Amino acid sequence: MSALKPILFVDRDGTLIREPVDFQIDAYDKLAFVDGVIPAMLRLRDAGYDFVMVTNQDGLGTEAFPQADFDGPHALMLQIFESQGLRFRDVLIDRSFPHENSPNRKPALGLMQPLLRDRSIDWARSAMVGDRETDIQFAANLDIRGFKLKSPQFGDGVDWAHIAHVLVDVPRTATVERKTKETRIVVEVDLDREADPDVHTGLGFYDHMLEQLGKHGGFALRLRCDGDLHIDEHHTVEDCALALGQALRQALGDKRGIGRYGFTLPMDEAQASATLDWSGRPYFVFDGAFKREKVGDLATELVPHVFRSLCETAGLNLHLSVRGDNDHHQIEACFKAVARALRQSFKREGDALPSTKGTL
Repeated sequence: MSALKPILFVDRDGTLIREPVDFQIDAYDKLAFVDGVIPAMLRLRDAGYDFVMVTNQDGLGTEAFPQADFDGPHALMLQIFESQGLRFRDVLIDRSFPHENSPNRKPALGLMQPLLRDRSIDWARSAMVGDRETDIQFAANLDIRGFKLKSPQFGDGVDWAHIAHVLVDVPRTATVERKTKETRIVVEVDLDREADPDVHTGLGFYDHMLEQLGKHGGFALRLRCDGDLHIDEHHTVEDCALALGQALRQALGDKRGIGRYGFTLPMDEAQASATLDWSGRPYFVFDGAFKREKVGDLATELVPHVFRSLCETAGLNLHLSVRGDNDHHQIEACFKAVARALRQSFKREGDALPSTKGTL
């Protein structure tokens, strides 16, 4: 029995090619593809996806929208896709006007009836991409994942690179919201995507240190904190670390395939060593000392507390040691060493669970 095939259903105008401003003037005279669509679809093709175009073309074939105005540019578009090795399994077109309430018009599923009877389709992995809310409703009606593409006409959404990343890489992601009387925090992590960290805690030096975790840890990190800094920095520093640890633990899931372990890193005269284990048993050991009370706006006494809090919610065993003469260098070396150890531990090395106990 052959393997099931996932399908990526795609809208046409605004999703594959840029939305025409005026169908009568420049409808398809300047055929322009949406940014990133071809590289993303090539990744999806190589991951086993078939493609089905589903498009509403209001009044196609009427005097208001002659068939001839559509056929040439549409054929050219398909030819360009085919020249890149991309072919559509089906092109499904509804020609009705919105007021006609056609059962074939997205988000209705009339055009989908033959495909709904096709037992070779992997519906669990299939998805829909479009730039309008009707496309997302179409996906909901099919009970598949829907992606709204960012569009100048219809507002915020994601880009094609993000869609390919989510569907092909099956990234380990998590979003954690933590709200207390002292802090309000949102943390987002993606362990399988590198991106410039986006961190705002209200403490400049702490932002810089958390950015080291994302940058050198090789994962996408976004963190926002609104804390009671008018009292002091303790709650902000602690709660951000607790929320980040929780997000990392959630993103790792069952921990299958991970590397698990440690790193040593020099920074000028300072040297930090971080050995860690995603054992599920929180434990933190710190060996080091700081001479200054603060570096920037971060109290040095809170540096070990950051990692202790991270271990607590992440279920992480971390031994961290540092030596040096410059406290700024020592602290930064600590964060970079932990980040590099995290990068090493996150790396996928198959799908086996790295434990003889059968759980982590």
